[in-house]
Amino acid sequence: MNVLLFTLLVGLGSLSAGFLGALTGLGGGVVLVPLLALVFKVDIRYAIGASLVSVIATSSGAAAAYVKEGFSNIRIGMFLEIATTLGALLGAFLALKVPTPAIAIIFGLMLLYSAYLSGRPQTVIAENDEPDPLATRLRMNSTYPSADGPRTYCPRRVTAGFSLMFGAGTLSGLLGIGSGAVKVLAMDQAMKIPFKVSTTTSNFMIGVTAAASAGVYLNRGYIDPGLAMPVMLGVLAGSLLGTRVLVKARTRSLRLVFSLVIALLGLEMIYKGIVGGI
Repeated sequence: MNVLLFTLLVGLGSLSAGFLGALTGLGGGVVLVPLLALVFKVDIRYAIGASLVSVIATSSGAAAAYVKEGFSNIRIGMFLEIATTLGALLGAFLALKVPTPAIAIIFGLMLLYSAYLSGRPQTVIAENDEPDPLATRLRMNSTYPSADGPRTYCPRRVTAGFSLMFGAGTLSGLLGIGSGAVKVLAMDQAMKIPFKVSTTTSNFMIGVTAAASAGVYLNRGYIDPGLAMPVMLGVLAGSLLGTRVLVKARTRSLRLVFSLVIALLGLEMIYKGIVGGI
């Protein structure tokens, strides 16, 4: 395969990854890293480095659109980023010490969990629950657009969500993903934030998390500009397309398809990690 064809195929694959990542709030890295490592035979650490660059691009593209539409909650995102940034630095340090097969297995398990999280029905928020006093003090209560007009929501269990975010940041630095699965879990399930607000705020946050760990990979030489360029451009284009679809359409069917795809990728990553084929 010549360089031009390789660049084109990587760009097309990255576009698909960015599109799916923006729709679900999971980040394109959950598809991108296995795609580069399994299909294009890129060393997993270089794949993670390119993915971190693309995650920054995804967040920049998707977050701007979501903030404009009134979905993302900036106060929640910036508060929780304190935990994810610290976790990302820890994860990036660990990634340079952990053997490649172990990273592949951890990544595979993360993909399976992301598939479960993306495909399961969302819980209904109890409207009569008491708001979290900390959320009220930090002015996190807000509204988001809906077909019936602006809807009010009040975050719950802020401290639990903050703790989960540290784990999300560690996974981001270790695996080169936005760790959107854990971010969405923390906001949607623990903090009881409406799902569209959770996914859009996740997209806003993943870029900051990735930037914290990308510097470590860059310093160690694991970010190749020739690989990162088509990946970044493809993911950015895909994420912008995904935001247009998410704002206007229901995504349940696509989420189920996405769950199936990343579950298969997760099983493949675990298998390759066990047999040493990566």
